[in-house]
Parts: sequence; C-alpha cells; structure tokens
Amino acid sequence: MKQFFSNLLNGMSIGIVVALIPNALLGEILKLLIPHFPSLQHVLDITVYVMSLLPVIIGVMVGVSFKLTPIQTASVGIAAMIGSGAVVKNTEGVFTLSGIGTTLNIGITAALAVLFVKLLGDKMKEYAILVIPTATILVPGMIGYLLLPYVKGGSMIVGTGVAYLTQLQPVFMGAAIAVVFCVLILSPFSTVGVATVIMLSGIGAGAANLGIVAAGVGLAIASYKANSLGTALAHVLGSPKIQMRNFLMKPKIAFPMILSAAILGGIAGVLNIQGTPYSAGFGLSDLVGPLNYMKLADGGWTLGNISIMLGSFIILPILLNLGLIYVFSRRLKMIRDEDYKLNFD
Repeated sequence: MKQFFSNLLNGMSIGIVVALIPNALLGEILKLLIPHFPSLQHVLDITVYVMSLLPVIIGVMVGVSFKLTPIQTASVGIAAMIGSGAVVKNTEGVFTLSGIGTTLNIGITAALAVLFVKLLGDKMKEYAILVIPTATILVPGMIGYLLLPYVKGGSMIVGTGVAYLTQLQPVFMGAAIAVVFCVLILSPFSTVGVATVIMLSGIGAGAANLGIVAAGVGLAIASYKANSLGTALAHVLGSPKIQMRNFLMKPKIAFPMILSAAILGGIAGVLNIQGTPYSAGFGLSDLVGPLNYMKLADGGWTLGNISIMLGSFIILPILLNLGLIYVFSRRLKMIRDEDYKLNFD
C-alpha cells in the first residue's frame, strides 16, 4: 500500500511540474513583451493551454510510475481527464477547457484507473486496445466524474476554515493563513481553488502567498544537495507541490518551511502586504505574488514598497529557511538531505 501511494504521488508530482513550468517561466515575460510583439500572444495562449492538460499529463505520469503498458498508461490519462473537471460543456453544447481541474480528484481517479487496468491485466490479450480504453472510461473515469462534486465540496470546507481565520487580528490571521497555505501547496488540494472559492483578498491573500513562498524557497534550499540545481529551482519557479510525495510520507521535512511561513504571514499583517484571490494561490511562480503586491501597495513602485517586496518575498524567506533548516538538520537531527530526493528517472 505504501509503495502504491508512493508511485501515485510521484507521478502526480512529475505531471504537475511538467504542465505548470512553461507558463511559470514564460508567462510574465511574455506579458511584458506582447505589447511590442503581438505575435507572442500565441505562445502565451499555448502555455495556458498546456496547463489545462495537467490532468492528462498526471494520468500518463502515474501510469509510467506504475510501469503500465502504453495502452494502460494512455487509458489512465483519459480517466484522469474525465475526473478532473477541467472540461466544461456550456449551454450551447461547446466543450471548453476551464483551468487545471481539481487536483485531488485527478489523483483519486488516476488511482482508481491504475487499480482497474491492473485488475484487467493481460486478460484482454489481442482485444486490449478495444476493451481497456473504453472500459476505463466507463468504470474509473465515470466514478471520478461522479465523485467530483463531493471532492470539490471538500475544498469548500477547507475554504470555510480559511475564511474563519480572516476574522482574526491581522498578525495572527496572517501567520495562520500562511501556515495553512504552506501545507496546502504540499498536499493534493489546489491552493488556487481554495483561495478563489472564498475570494480571499487583502492581507489574507498576501499572507497566503508568502506561505507558498516560504514552502518553495525552503524546499529549494533543502533539496539542492539531493537533486540537481534545476530541480531545486523548480520548487520556486514551478510549484513546491513536486515535493508532495516526500511531504506526505515524511511530514517533518516541512517543519522549517512551516515556521518560516508563520513568521512571514505575521509580517504580512504588520506591513499590510496584500494580494488577490488569484495571487493567493501562487508563490514566486510567474512573479504573480510580488507583482500583485506592487500593484496593490499604496504609492505603487516607490523605493519603500520595492524594499518591502524584496525583503518579504526574497530576502527574508531565504534567511529564515537557511536558519531553520540548519537548526532542524544539524542541531535537532530531524531532517536529512535524502528526505528531499526526487526521483524523475
């Protein structure tokens, strides 16, 4: 059972980083260039389109992690897309892509699809290409589709809890929300989904973003010895969610990041660092958080606001995580470099 979940989470982690990295690296740069080079709009549109293919990519990567056959792997990808909620049919009968879907339900559907195709095994023989894709749609795919409203309801419950935190005093609110989002970004839950469902804004959104920054920066620092530099940077430029498998197997690896998030969230309350429902679900990825803070800050791009932005989103996350990682690894001996190893082979 442990190995099953390890393979599932590893496949999900790889799929997430592959689908989200292109837009994370190019999105804001392209937005700056498009007014001068309008043809680049097509490239930006494609990176957004690729993000919506996240469910299929996760399904395929899960199939690869389980070493399934090509037909089985493709079928798991189809089932994951069905259970994602990323495809919406409007009143005119037109199907459209809507966001990246519900990550948790993608994982549940992919897991069911793996179990199903393994159950079928080689029984179909020469009829496999006819039976497996269709049967996977009808059984795990439709189960995932039917589960989707209930899984979304789970996100609503989490959102309600976060909404309650916004009623606290600003410093305590900021610390609490930052910790919650630091944990959420390492779980199958979608931080963007939770933030948008309650329209989290203001200091709450700023604190949420800093919680994700704490996770991304901290995991990049903690993991660079066990992984390549490029993989370490993917925690910041892409998503800390690539450590989801390691976190769920060993939650203690996130202790330094959680404490960093609490401090940064409190600072958000003190310095009035704000955000939007959209920016709340991102860290430094695509520079969404820092740029939204600058747009909302009184006075705009003043020297004082730039200093707060650099200090809160870059300097302090690095210093706090460096100090806390040292304490937890060298003094308390609670974490090791190997705990952050990612297997992308």
